[in-house]
Amino acid sequence: MPMIAIGDEEALYLLEFGERSGLEREIDRLKQKTNAPIVSGTTAPIRLLEKELSQYFEGKLTEFKTPLFFMGSPFQKKVWEELLKIPFGERCSYSNIAQAIGRPTAFRAVARAISTNQLAIVIPCHRVLSAKGSLSGYAGGLAQKQWLLDHERKPFINSQV
Repeated sequence: MPMIAIGDEEALYLLEFGERSGLEREIDRLKQKTNAPIVSGTTAPIRLLEKELSQYFEGKLTEFKTPLFFMGSPFQKKVWEELLKIPFGERCSYSNIAQAIGRPTAFRAVARAISTNQLAIVIPCHRVLSAKGSLSGYAGGLAQKQWLLDHERKPFINSQV
């Protein structure tokens, strides 16, 4: 599962699937918002992320500690922070997130905020399902979302590393 990560010495700004449509536009927006060039290389947060992703895919990690930088509106940030509270292996609905942030009728706005998440897997938007429990929307594709959900259902070697 090829991925691209962008970060500075302090935090991770972007983690996306390499073949995601619109990735180039997303990177261009990131360059504009940060007013910084994006160059090849590695930083401490990216090295930590590489280690954590490896452990996640090996079934040894259930919670990421990589420092994150949220680039969005206050509403989007609130939604993303709520996503981080979804326990590993569990699921919730867009309505659940809307209620948790105190905006019970804003489930469509919550869905839009989730769709702008730039930190795939680390901010677990794949754990959000429709109110009926079915798969819906995922920037990495529904097959990828299903794979991640199935992966998180497997018994883990260690609950936390």
